[in-house]
Amino acid sequence: MKLLTLLLTSILVYPAFSSAQTLLEANGKGHTYELIDSALAPGAHAEETPDQCTNHPQFGRHIKEVWDETLKHWVFEFMIHAAIDNDRCENLDRQRVEIKTYEPSPDSLKGTPSETITYKWKFRLPPDFQPSPTFTHIHQIKCVGGDDGDPLFTLSPRYGKNGFNTLQLIYRAEKNAPTSILQEVSLGSFLGTWVEATEKITVGAKGSYSIVIKKIGKERALLSYSSDNIKTFRESNSFIRPKWGIYRSLNNVSYLKDEAVRFNSFYIKEDPATAYHK
Repeated sequence: MKLLTLLLTSILVYPAFSSAQTLLEANGKGHTYELIDSALAPGAHAEETPDQCTNHPQFGRHIKEVWDETLKHWVFEFMIHAAIDNDRCENLDRQRVEIKTYEPSPDSLKGTPSETITYKWKFRLPPDFQPSPTFTHIHQIKCVGGDDGDPLFTLSPRYGKNGFNTLQLIYRAEKNAPTSILQEVSLGSFLGTWVEATEKITVGAKGSYSIVIKKIGKERALLSYSSDNIKTFRESNSFIRPKWGIYRSLNNVSYLKDEAVRFNSFYIKEDPATAYHK
């Protein structure tokens, strides 16, 4: 039985706080952008894609819904073309196909100080996925307002010499701070298989952060990291928010090829600050 779309925004009520939850899943009906928008940015557009640029109208939408035989579900497929696509005709040295929450999104999808946000999602990199020697990102936690130029946290497949590519968890506390690699593991374990990521952030100057990525149905973590004392909000920010997709440099385009990365089951849960007042 094909998976029906579940777009759930519910309020769970507890004595001390309320918890808002959103789940976005593909349904195969073909109204893909409209489906994504209705969950992540009702009344606005949650996608950043090459089809927003006039240089590539013939392909159409770069996020489609396909039937996945492994999951037996409809899933989202994010497609990028090495020789044609750029960043919406705004930046010609890079390309992206991403979805996001941002200013028009509901408050329950924006991380503000003392809130705890849980993100979960499934993704599958192709067996021959090839990252750029410069940068390739598949997930970012971005700041909005003030010091918002660089993401706080990034999941980034990294090209390595002699074919030893890795998946890095990258962190930058603020604009002028050095970039830190919090965790780095072999990319090979992620290729051609569905994995599920669980990321949890308590927002603040002294916040907490954790992420665990496992193969679906398996207990062993392929990547994990946790800190109870890490900056997850910059003083000038309004909120933090997630992005998912493919965002990569074109400075070494000869290393790249067309890619199709699959995602599904985007889940966001916000626990307000009052939940942690004792």
